[in-house]
Amino acid sequence: MLKRLRCTLKFEKLAWASGAKLVAGVDEVGRGSLFGPVVAAAVVLDSSYRIRGLRDSKLLPAERREVLAERIREHSVAWAIAAVDSARIDQINIYHASRLAMHEAVSMLTTVPDHLLVDAMKLDFEIPQRAIIHGDALSASIAAASILAKVERDRMICQWDPVYPIYGLASNKGYSTPKHLAALREHGPSPLHRQSFAPVWNAPVPQDALAFMLDEPEGDPLLAQAAAV
Repeated sequence: MLKRLRCTLKFEKLAWASGAKLVAGVDEVGRGSLFGPVVAAAVVLDSSYRIRGLRDSKLLPAERREVLAERIREHSVAWAIAAVDSARIDQINIYHASRLAMHEAVSMLTTVPDHLLVDAMKLDFEIPQRAIIHGDALSASIAAASILAKVERDRMICQWDPVYPIYGLASNKGYSTPKHLAALREHGPSPLHRQSFAPVWNAPVPQDALAFMLDEPEGDPLLAQAAAV
C-alpha cells in the first residue's frame, strides 16, 4: 500500500497558504528495533528548491538514501537529528521515547519553525501542527526527516556491529530477523538491547554485563557511588 502513496508538497502548500513560512517535517526511525536508540529528525525544506525523489526511507535502497540525505543537508533551510538510547526507552517505553526524540529534534533546529508536519503524532509545542498517518509516504518534509533519521541510525548501529558481531547488526540494524532472534536465544542480549522488548527479555541467557557487575568486589567505591545515585 505504501508504494502506491504519492509523496508531495500538498501538506506543505496548505501550511504555506495559511501563512506559515518555515514548515518542519518530523519523523522517527527504529521504533520496532530490538537494539539501540530510536532516532528522529526534523527538516525545514527550502520552498524554492525541490529535492526530487523524496519518499518513505523504508522504500529506498541504502545507496539512494545516502545521496538524498546529502542533498537534504545541503539544500534545506534547517535540519536536526536527535536520539534516545535503549536505557531511556526501557524507562519510559518506546512510544514516549519516540515522541521525546522528535521533540528534541525540533528543539535543536537552528531556525524556529512556525508549523510542524509530524508522522502520526502530535508533539508538545505551542506551534500549529498536523499529525499525518503514513506521513513519510505523503509529505516531502516528513520523508526528508525520515531519510536523515534512517541514514544516521543505520550509521550508529553499524558502528556497534564489530563490538557485538554475533547479532548481525550491520545487516539487520537491530530488527527481528531470524539470525538476530537465534543469536538472542543462544547468547542472550547485549547491554544495548532494549530489555523491555519481549524477544529480548524472553532470551534465556542473562546479560554478560550483569554478571560482570555481580562479580565486582564488595566495597568497591564506584559501585557504592552508583548505588547512592
